[in-house]
Amino acid sequence: MNKVAAAFGIQEALDKLGIQTVNNGTATGSDNFASGEIISSYSPVDGALIATVKSTTKEDYEKVMEVATKAFAHWRTVPAPQRGEIVRQFGEKLRELKEPLGKLVSYEMGKSYQEGLGEVQEMIDICDFAVGLSRQLHGLTMHSERPGHRMYEQYHPLGVVGIISAFNFPVAVWAWNTALAWICGDVCVWKPSEKTPLCGIACQNIAADVFSANGLPEGISCLINGDYKVGEMMTSDSRIPLVSATGSIRMGKIVAQAVASRLGKSLLELGGNNAIIVSPDADIKMTVIGAVFGAVGTAGQRCTSTRRLIIHDSIYDKVKDALVDAYQQLRIGNPLDENNHVGPLIDTDAVALYEQALQKVVDEGGKLIVEGGVLQGEGYESGCYVKPAIAEADNSFAIVQHETFAPVLYLLKYSGGVENAIALQNGVVQGLSSAIMTNNLREAERFLSANGSDCGIANVNIGTSGAEIGGAFGGEKETGGGRESGSDAWKVYMRRQTNTINYTTELPLAQGIKFDL
Repeated sequence: MNKVAAAFGIQEALDKLGIQTVNNGTATGSDNFASGEIISSYSPVDGALIATVKSTTKEDYEKVMEVATKAFAHWRTVPAPQRGEIVRQFGEKLRELKEPLGKLVSYEMGKSYQEGLGEVQEMIDICDFAVGLSRQLHGLTMHSERPGHRMYEQYHPLGVVGIISAFNFPVAVWAWNTALAWICGDVCVWKPSEKTPLCGIACQNIAADVFSANGLPEGISCLINGDYKVGEMMTSDSRIPLVSATGSIRMGKIVAQAVASRLGKSLLELGGNNAIIVSPDADIKMTVIGAVFGAVGTAGQRCTSTRRLIIHDSIYDKVKDALVDAYQQLRIGNPLDENNHVGPLIDTDAVALYEQALQKVVDEGGKLIVEGGVLQGEGYESGCYVKPAIAEADNSFAIVQHETFAPVLYLLKYSGGVENAIALQNGVVQGLSSAIMTNNLREAERFLSANGSDCGIANVNIGTSGAEIGGAFGGEKETGGGRESGSDAWKVYMRRQTNTINYTTELPLAQGIKFDL
């Protein structure tokens, strides 16, 4: 371990999470089936190699699926409240290991330590939600038109659920899916991002300990590592009835087509191009706080990050000046140092896309009012640290229509009524998160109405990022239409069955059809 990792206790965190590294840096402890090529995990914090893991080959994958399928045959017969008890224990383990897991998330992914802890808290919260849900997997009863008949519907487990997650939330999104799937009686095969494989190993170790302590099959939770080729094994596998995929729109379209070609189900959480509307009746102080965190939190690498700020022309200069002042106060550096606001991008490829976006907005006629740039020198050796930037732009710019996974905020101006701002906000292909800042009740209700925001998430007087697990999370249009986490999102992990019971000695047919013998 280098001096940064040593100073912030990364090795101790790895030890607590059951991740040992041998002399060549290979992580051990959970890749029992893996025998493929080496994946190296480098920290964007300091550029250091944390460890390497083995990727999953086709032969390895078949072994995993065999174990998972066998585990499902048992797990689906366990009563849901008993499954809830296992998830409760998993949540308790997460409470015990919140600090080291949050630290690993921060070091391997690059988000601030506080955000890393928050991500683990999301895992804990969804476990609590799922435990309560384990006694509420309810169907409906319906009146039959036939005398002496009873109708109802119930939900059954689907089977093996495939989960493909992204680097920016390397543990929480997996838990959103897994906690609900486990409660529903499913087993899970997870492919984490190849950019954050150690977070996947850590979670798998925690889950494996819980299942082992309860004498349950290890295949209830399975981990496979690798790039898109490993993901293709899942999307083309008819043994996996549901694939939940989080990532780019480009990736989501590929997954959707592959899964649909075999008539499987896909749950897609794809890109966002999220906007905050700032009306003349907005609280400017609240607006600045919400916009800045939304734009620079996780270094702009959230699907719910604020990309566009749509400001009424009457307050445009006032809001712009406040934002410029706020950006001058941002501290950029090691995310494990809680004095810093902004950490690094995930890798140098992301830095290149950030630089391209800044150049494109200028080329299209925009103006940088807070100039960006790549930071160099002591503390920035990884080459992944950039300055959050603000540009004045137009909604029609090609780069504004595109989601750049970096801290770049576009300021757009509107005039007239709030309907004009809503039209700008909706004028992109993505439809994930949205917000309006206003103290005008009519504007707020118009924004939330059927002809208001077309996004899956619409907030009033809070920003676009930061969702609670109690509500269903997801978006419309090219965001994919999926819903995860709270509300009735659990239903996607189950199959619905309608049952009719005849308790008479007659056999009447529906719709009055006669068929006498």
